[in-house]
Amino acid sequence: MNPAYAVNAFLGRHNFMASGADVNTVINTILYDIEEGLLKDPLTPPEQGPSLDMIPTWAVPPASSPKSKSVIVIDAGGTNFRSCLVTFDENGTPSISDMKKTAMPATDREYSKKEFFDTIASFLDHLKDKASRIGFCFSYAMSITPDGDGKVIQFSKEIKAKEVIGSLVGANLSEALVARGWKKPEKIVLLNDTTAALLAGASAATNGKAYDSYVGFILGTGMNAAYIESGNIGKIKSSSVPVPASQIVVCESGKCNKIPRSDFDIAFDKTTNSPGLYGYEKMCSGAYLGPVARLALIAAADEGFLSPAVAKEFQALASLELKDMDQFFYGPYRTDTKIGSILAHGTEFDREFVFRLLDAFVERCARLAAANVGAVIVKSGKGLNPVKPVSVLCEGTTFLKTHNLRERVTGYLNAVLTEQRGIWYEIVTMDNAVTLGSAVAGLI
Repeated sequence: MNPAYAVNAFLGRHNFMASGADVNTVINTILYDIEEGLLKDPLTPPEQGPSLDMIPTWAVPPASSPKSKSVIVIDAGGTNFRSCLVTFDENGTPSISDMKKTAMPATDREYSKKEFFDTIASFLDHLKDKASRIGFCFSYAMSITPDGDGKVIQFSKEIKAKEVIGSLVGANLSEALVARGWKKPEKIVLLNDTTAALLAGASAATNGKAYDSYVGFILGTGMNAAYIESGNIGKIKSSSVPVPASQIVVCESGKCNKIPRSDFDIAFDKTTNSPGLYGYEKMCSGAYLGPVARLALIAAADEGFLSPAVAKEFQALASLELKDMDQFFYGPYRTDTKIGSILAHGTEFDREFVFRLLDAFVERCARLAAANVGAVIVKSGKGLNPVKPVSVLCEGTTFLKTHNLRERVTGYLNAVLTEQRGIWYEIVTMDNAVTLGSAVAGLI
């Protein structure tokens, strides 16, 4: 039996295209959700109408970097909670100090609203009153108020804090800090990690470079994108606050619900903390790639595609993470990894079949990621001049470290944007991008 044929047949039977979705088709689907989401907010759970929140931030990148100022920065991500002090010198050059990292609260159990904000406040004791302003990167769906606070819409990434939904993060954190003896912060600015990445990318236009617009893209534990919208945003036309001519919009693109899902995706979704939501994110972000692929391995073993000894071990596989997949991809003949130790008892067919099967999940991830980035670049209407491309600052360990992922995403973007549409872009990465972007936001 040819392993390539076998993997295609197995995946096809479970409604999973081994070669991944057509990137242009997904771009068009996301553009529908983007345009609808700019007119009205989605229902929960979303239906045929918009599924993306399309959150206006009321902000654009500043004309220049802050100077001679300090700001406290908080980064609440899918796995880790980081906090530090960022200081900009008289030339606008930033430095980071007092960095502390701990586990993100509410990942292990359900938190009450008070416990959630009290816990966050306790994580900041080492920064007490070191700056009057705070830039808070809160990587979950929230609506941004014109004064820079954020109201939680929905949690993803398996965060368990239902009471927090609907709360203003900045106002509640400010109260919790004052209760711990802090001076009341002058301002707490809330932003998404994609906004932070976008703002960091805007600072990369140096040494003779110029960009036509900016995109922030995160593919790590979760997945999302932000871009600068210069057209009308119908759902805020009636705002009592003046609407800027252009502003950063956070898509919450992981909520797209119009891309076909496989049997494995549907089965896994039922086991998560948010069934029926974040279907796109669950097909390609780091928190979910391993667990969904595990179900495929078990099904392949059940259906007789693997030798008996290997099949038995995969059927008993209790967990699988993306890092386990990567260890196998980077060293398919290692025997000291979770997958390699199982395959040590099998055949060369087993090894190639498992590699191709797991790689199909990475391939699908690459196509979906490229479509996400491609859609927001197309919607921005920028990048038609090659000397001023669109800057796409990409962050997240899944994008940066997963075997062959970044290369595939870039290849698909070259094809669907530059070759087919004449749109120019540039992938940008930098150290501490989210931290620095959050610092800029805190001082706007």
